Amino acid sequence: MNQIQKYLLKSIAFILLLIPFGIYAQTEAETYVWPTDSLVKKNLDKWQDQKFGVLITWGLYSHKGILESWGLCPEDEEWIGRNGYANYFSYANDYRNTRAQFNPVNFNPESWAKMCKDGGVKYMIFVTKHHDGFSMFDTKYSDFKITNKLCPYSTNPRANVSKEIFNAFREQDLSVGAYFSKPDWTCPDFWWPYLSPKDRNPNYDISKHPDKWKNYMKYTQNQIGELVSEYGKLDILWLDGCWVRPLNTINPHVADFCKYPYDMDINMGQIAANARQHQPGILVVDRWVPGPYEDYLTPEQKTPDKALQVPWESCITLATDWGWTPKANYKNSREVIQLLVNIVAKGGNLLLGIGPNGKGEFDSTVYQRMEEIGAWLKVNGDAIYGTRPTEPFKEGNVAYTQKGSNTLFAIYMPAKEGDMIPETVFIRTSMKGKIKVSLPAMKQNLSFKKTADGINVEIPAKIQSALAKEPAIVIRVQLL
Repeated sequence: MNQIQKYLLKSIAFILLLIPFGIYAQTEAETYVWPTDSLVKKNLDKWQDQKFGVLITWGLYSHKGILESWGLCPEDEEWIGRNGYANYFSYANDYRNTRAQFNPVNFNPESWAKMCKDGGVKYMIFVTKHHDGFSMFDTKYSDFKITNKLCPYSTNPRANVSKEIFNAFREQDLSVGAYFSKPDWTCPDFWWPYLSPKDRNPNYDISKHPDKWKNYMKYTQNQIGELVSEYGKLDILWLDGCWVRPLNTINPHVADFCKYPYDMDINMGQIAANARQHQPGILVVDRWVPGPYEDYLTPEQKTPDKALQVPWESCITLATDWGWTPKANYKNSREVIQLLVNIVAKGGNLLLGIGPNGKGEFDSTVYQRMEEIGAWLKVNGDAIYGTRPTEPFKEGNVAYTQKGSNTLFAIYMPAKEGDMIPETVFIRTSMKGKIKVSLPAMKQNLSFKKTADGINVEIPAKIQSALAKEPAIVIRVQLL
């Protein structure tokens, strides 16, 4: 059989394998698998109440101020840049040698945790290892890590930064999670040094070299095993790199990312079981891989068009990139607050992406944004935390949440800063009986008139100007 025939047979086999995936014409929400473990369900309920988290992305790329890891990926994509380098290999060598300069002398996880606590954050995910394979924890299974003697920060007593960060956030009574990349572009059992890397996938045929892939599976399981057994209580194991997955889980949602024609199964069943042996009830998020190891959905840099009836979280950056880059263009606090409101009204959580620089410092703008978001949540958080979506979810400028059966929140969001608040805001509700309508931010009750399908709430003229400065105005409707 010649090479062309082999290729055709392989292609046909792959297409045939995809035929059963007609089910994935369904939405992700429709194929979601609810957990059965009582502790997982309990923690999932708690997580759904928290609503607001941060994803902290930090690594070698932060020292260079570039897009996280992706310069190592030899794919022809416009967004993968290697500016200033004549060829890929010069870039790759220079990037990996950055560990000899990575020295975050201003690392202060306590200030990070306080900033997030004051910002109204309830949980934090930290990037312990991105696709480049550089471990931000003291792994025994790789020398490409922050605690290696080639990294100047390795002599610092706080060099095991993952442990320090987890401890600092737990001290602020915040839930913590570990981001971990399933692909590792420095591990020799993923990108075999004998061959050049071709794309984001293994650069060898794992069906021809099954022992190498078995070694990689073990390596991945061992590193995750360290995180769940040696770093204190973890609430979430957040796994990225969706193209590393069983072949029979590929669906149209990820087809563009998953073009490797062999089965990259890393035995998620064993990984999840081991994690829950050490961390009972831990949430496992094998991103974009439908099945029993995706405890909640994670749309990235977007939100669903409609409310979802399953657990989900939109992960969205505060600036343009996940990690730190110079001259970043940050969203203002108004954008973030309205984003949070829209997400919560559809039943989701917001995971806001932020990143410190190579010295371990966040830009002052991040502190400012978190302070402003936290100030709004301190007054209006009752309409966000612990709520659930309720129809009609959002109509015009008004988003809805509810708490129990007796409290409805209508959150009015002006289209632009400074827009005058209308004299009357219509709130759709089917509440029967005596109700009270109030404005928590002003600590005052509001007059209203009932209609056939809701109430018209009157906004006093003397407070309209003050309210126009707010990113979102919460109106509480209570059944007495």
